[in-house]
Amino acid sequence: MRLKDQVALITGAGSGIGKESALLFAAEGAAVIAVDVNLASAEAVAREITSSGGKAAPVKADVSQGAGCQAMVKAAEEQFGKLTVLFNNAGISHADDDDAVATAEDVWDLTFAVNVKGVFLGCKYGIPALRRAGGGSIINTASFVAVLGAATPQLAYTASKGAVLSMSRELAAIHARENIRVNALCPGPLRTELLMKYLNTEEKKQRRLVHIPMGRFGEAKEIAKAALYLASDESSYVTGAEFLVDGGITAAYTTPL
Repeated sequence: MRLKDQVALITGAGSGIGKESALLFAAEGAAVIAVDVNLASAEAVAREITSSGGKAAPVKADVSQGAGCQAMVKAAEEQFGKLTVLFNNAGISHADDDDAVATAEDVWDLTFAVNVKGVFLGCKYGIPALRRAGGGSIINTASFVAVLGAATPQLAYTASKGAVLSMSRELAAIHARENIRVNALCPGPLRTELLMKYLNTEEKKQRRLVHIPMGRFGEAKEIAKAALYLASDESSYVTGAEFLVDGGITAAYTTPL
């Protein structure tokens, strides 16, 4: 098992990438703290893991609040004795996110509170726990838009993911000598609820797909496998990386289907 004896905390574990990662990490031997702002969703994922013989505990936390992040890390150490993998995955994409002129301040502030401050707070309280465990892996979910501007305006989201990428680089440099690796996972367009609620017609889907060399959307399970690599010892010499898992979208300006 690739994560035997590891304890992984995953935020946004109630759905999408977080859920698939929680299930996969547990199947690979990790004890999982499934964190979500929706407790029922976190509980459902934890039940699925434990019913299959794995170890998991659900925690409700708003990652934009320090108290919630402090509590989720405390839960990991109290429930399973340590924390060795921190997957700061929780994020939002606001329906009213647009260009600089049209995006309201409250939309900008909320997006940054969850997507950027949430990663900062996860690291603020998680890094001391990783130190106590003798090191570990931090995975921060960024996006392909952190390196390539979005085709449709979503300025707050794009800027927030750029911040996650640059934050991950600096954290990697700061903590490399402490046996703490920090990497930014950058998914491409995925067939998840987060994106499909915007691409709600076939025409909209095709407008996005034309830019993806592989000609399809990624699946949350595929990103979970990439996260597993970053969480495991197989990536022991990987830190400060922008790990693009994007179907080739950042490799080509445009590609016909």
